[in-house]
Amino acid sequence: AANMIENEKVQVVNVNNGERIETYIIKGERNSGVICLNGPAARKAFVGDHLIIISYATMDFEEAKKHTPIAIYPDNNNRLIR
Repeated sequence: AANMIENEKVQVVNVNNGERIETYIIKGERNSGVICLNGPAARKAFVGDHLIIISYATMDFEEAKKHTPIAIYPDNNNRLIR
């Protein structure tokens, strides 16, 4: 839904505890609703925490003026609601 790709660098913000980490996307099972942090990052969030995953793009000024960011809003089971 968010058009993110494997190995893309992202920032993960944990709304519950204020933690912020930079990591990359590892492909998982499509439509599983799972967000899994591996390695040391796994200590930064717990099941039930609310996370914001931010992806950035580099573009020139004219592209940026026309760009529309993608925001998705999942329910408590990580299913898309809008």
